[in-house]
Amino acid sequence: IGDDIPFKVELGESTASIGQRLEKEGIIDDPDAFRSYLIYSGFDTKIQAGEYILNPNMSPVQIAVEIQDYISEFVDFTVFAGWRSEEIALALRYSGHGFSPEKFLNIIRLNGFEGYLFPGTYSIPRNISLEDFLGILQENFNKNLTNEIEAGFSNQGLSIHEAVTLASIIERETVVAEEMPLVASVFINRLNSGMLLNADPTIQYALGYNSSQDTWWTNPLSSADLAVESPYNTYLYPGLPPGPICNPGSEALKAVSIPAQTPYYYFRV
Repeated sequence: IGDDIPFKVELGESTASIGQRLEKEGIIDDPDAFRSYLIYSGFDTKIQAGEYILNPNMSPVQIAVEIQDYISEFVDFTVFAGWRSEEIALALRYSGHGFSPEKFLNIIRLNGFEGYLFPGTYSIPRNISLEDFLGILQENFNKNLTNEIEAGFSNQGLSIHEAVTLASIIERETVVAEEMPLVASVFINRLNSGMLLNADPTIQYALGYNSSQDTWWTNPLSSADLAVESPYNTYLYPGLPPGPICNPGSEALKAVSIPAQTPYYYFRV
């Protein structure tokens, strides 16, 4: 009995290349015949990129079938900057990890994790626990919260929680990342002067899911929306809301740490 041999099929790799490498590894004897069989059977269009364990005692037919049926031990999952926890929960439902969105949201709410689930694309083991998954996202947040960024928060007179809260507002307020330091400057000037923040994203967060628009971020906002009773309504209550309204990325965090130096209290229309 031959030894099992790890074999990786690359994304977009040709059948000729696969056959040649299988021969080189001693798994098959005739790469041309193997390629012809793949084409004749129609398997050549169904090959899945991935890592397989093959054996020289497998027949060419068995090998052809095997490389059609790859299920990765890892699944890529993307958290987009500006997503609130409910949007992450919805994406998790279809991620292939088997996580309960309801359990995910319960953990986030009980532990105050909103804002600290760092955006990015993660290669996550398919059988990972929900707790370990959250730990990976938070560990990445901690890695991106450098000493320099923390020092910048202190220079603005903000705690980490206050800074992340402000960064989450900036993340939702700003379309172009390059404008984030300017947006941060305006909000910080308002905070320092005791003005209301008047930040639309905090209203959107307070309103929650809009079924008619099928979004968590109602747009446009009505005058009635601006009067919604909520501690997150920065049109009614001064200062920052109780916590982050989404999960900000590195650019928003940096903008709070090192905002533009301006005298502005308003955005130009």
